Amino acid sequence: MSSTGKDGFTHPLIADNLTVAYPGAPPLLERISFTVHAGEIIGILGPSGCGKSTLLRHLVGLERPGQGRVLVFGEDLWANEGQNLDQIRRRFGMMYQSGALFGDLDLLENVSLPLKEFTSLPKGAIATIARLKLALVGLSGFERASPATLSGGMRKRAAIARAMALDPKLIFLDEPSAGLDPITSAGLDNLILTLAKNLAIAFVVVTHELRSVMAMVDRAILLDKKSKGITDHGTPAYLATKSRNPATMAFFLRPDGPTAEG
Repeated sequence: MSSTGKDGFTHPLIADNLTVAYPGAPPLLERISFTVHAGEIIGILGPSGCGKSTLLRHLVGLERPGQGRVLVFGEDLWANEGQNLDQIRRRFGMMYQSGALFGDLDLLENVSLPLKEFTSLPKGAIATIARLKLALVGLSGFERASPATLSGGMRKRAAIARAMALDPKLIFLDEPSAGLDPITSAGLDNLILTLAKNLAIAFVVVTHELRSVMAMVDRAILLDKKSKGITDHGTPAYLATKSRNPATMAFFLRPDGPTAEG
């Protein structure tokens, strides 16, 4: 399970035999192992209650796994504490489902915040970088807009811009398309694809939106509440049309699934 190659870190994230559990409670997930490659978009899928969001919290360092390792650019996340752990966390970005933008800050200030907190760059350089990040997500001209004045899709784009502030090569997205109409969702999917391809950013996407999965995900893992683990994995095309796993078929053949129309 090497996370390095001739081109540097070819595996930004490795989950190695994780057990996901809260103290005093039975494990939610056991023996979770998967690898994320540079520039890859990987989906974490599954029905409600299967542990997707809980797994995400363990992957980003908000919850400690019962056992196993989370390797971020070769560093064991949970073998570090305090300042060392914070330094590892700064190497990846995170977009929460709601966007989690600060309502009392405009977009430029929201995107500038990680740069102000974690770099010693001068004020002018921070503003320039923040403007560039907003431009990358299609929000040039909205630097002084308040989050409250924006559509849901624009807030998600701004949250992605903030997640990119420190130039990470790994970004976690929690239900990026939740609450968006199909056209806005498709635009966001295309943005994520473009960023992954052009900037070699790996994305780990927790989602239940099947059309987004089919449009942008390179590989997916399907979690199962009953088995407490990964019940299936592969490309979305394989999972949707070739897998004979009952849990996979139930997930992809639901009424809003990719094959529901024909």
